[in-house]
Amino acid sequence: MNVSTPSPALPNLENEATLLNAMRRGELMDGACAGREVLQHVTSRWGVLILLVLETRVHRFSELRRAIGGVSERMLAQTLQWLEADGLVNRKVFDVMPPHVEYSLTPLGLEAAEKVRSLADWVVSSLPKILEYQAEQQRIAEPQP
Repeated sequence: MNVSTPSPALPNLENEATLLNAMRRGELMDGACAGREVLQHVTSRWGVLILLVLETRVHRFSELRRAIGGVSERMLAQTLQWLEADGLVNRKVFDVMPPHVEYSLTPLGLEAAEKVRSLADWVVSSLPKILEYQAEQQRIAEPQP
């Protein structure tokens, strides 16, 4: 029987089966794991929002920018490039003037969008509790007269 030794940096993870499986698949806790970069792209503020918007339909760049309030052109372009390089976003260029580019999700991108939608739904539904907690922490931190 082959029993793997837990990482000395993570001695209490024996009971975290999901995380251990993820670690076995990509050694996510290893600083050199390529999965960390993908995780950053997918779970960044703009990555999540892009996936959610593209989950609905194909969009042009300007449509994405309007749909995602607060994103700069630079950050939108950079995040789309990351997601495209990770195989999550398709970029289709039409040979017309003016240039016409459309973005859509790949099958892998659709899977990712489904996962981050669950997280986004949890954030939205939990926001009242989170804001209440933050307000309470701020009250506690304020100096008393």
